[in-house]
Amino acid sequence: MPNPFKLNLVHRPRRLRRTAGLRALVEETVLRPEDLVAPLFVIDGKGRPEAIPSMPGVSRLAIPDLVKECRALGKLGILAVALFPRIDARLKDEEGTAALREDALILRAVRAVKRAVPGLTVMTDIALDPYTSHGHDGVLTADGRDVDNDRTVGILSGMAVLHAAAGVDLVAPSDMMDGRVGAIRRALDAAGHEGTAIMAYTAKYASAYYGPFRDAVGSAKAAGTRGLDKRSYQLNPANRREAFTELKLDEAEGADIVMVKPAGLYLDIIRGLRYATRKPIAAYQVSGEYSQIHAAARLGWLDLALCRRESLIAIKRAGADMILTYFAREMAAELRKAP
Repeated sequence: MPNPFKLNLVHRPRRLRRTAGLRALVEETVLRPEDLVAPLFVIDGKGRPEAIPSMPGVSRLAIPDLVKECRALGKLGILAVALFPRIDARLKDEEGTAALREDALILRAVRAVKRAVPGLTVMTDIALDPYTSHGHDGVLTADGRDVDNDRTVGILSGMAVLHAAAGVDLVAPSDMMDGRVGAIRRALDAAGHEGTAIMAYTAKYASAYYGPFRDAVGSAKAAGTRGLDKRSYQLNPANRREAFTELKLDEAEGADIVMVKPAGLYLDIIRGLRYATRKPIAAYQVSGEYSQIHAAARLGWLDLALCRRESLIAIKRAGADMILTYFAREMAAELRKAP
């Protein structure tokens, strides 16, 4: 019997969605384990991993367990990790002096990982918030009302040189101080570390989604408040053009990779920077993005695996070349199982 509703269509886009094979042939965005960077939290001592309640499935790792995790990630095809220390509160002060100790936890962690997994790319955070008693990313002005930009940059430059000497492949200044990329580049070159790359946190927004991360490194409690105000140095979430100003400056100062943080809520910024630069773009799917997906999945409102994949595909589709994500291990394992 003829179909009375038959449409005389030349173009039927559904033809290429009909089977899994056809869909794969025309897939535009492909996510690979090599696209993922695993952020890892390191603690001192030799104790068991410390679960982070606000980040399900994520733990702080002592150096021996950190090395084991890095080996496991490498076997899954993940080529890079980003290390973040949680130091003893007794080592913190207003100047963040522990950041410049030659026996600093992060330096010992870098050396251990590079010895055990020499082919793994290691990047480290260059900022003072894990080290300061007030929780800010730099040292404060004399009146305590703001972060002292230029004095902070001097400390960060020394910190970057120490990290490079320990063997990191990329230093990643996340502090958002003016001029810090150029100063770090000059300091690295002067110390003979011309091969150490800089991944600049180019567009790091003053987001409300950083809470679980601050729990992980201890900066929220150290500051005494979850509402730590970093708006005098991080970007205004309402601003788009400002990101392009930061991009031009970071490129001119010698950044090798530029980053957008957070990722999921700032896909327009990722896309805009993709059109504006030929530099590789990193995007950081931050702790709040990770934890909210887990929370909704635990309540049965979302499918964890499907939302995990979709969130990362969206970031890659927007233009990111690499994604820092706490889903890295699980996502890489899933991708390796795919036919």
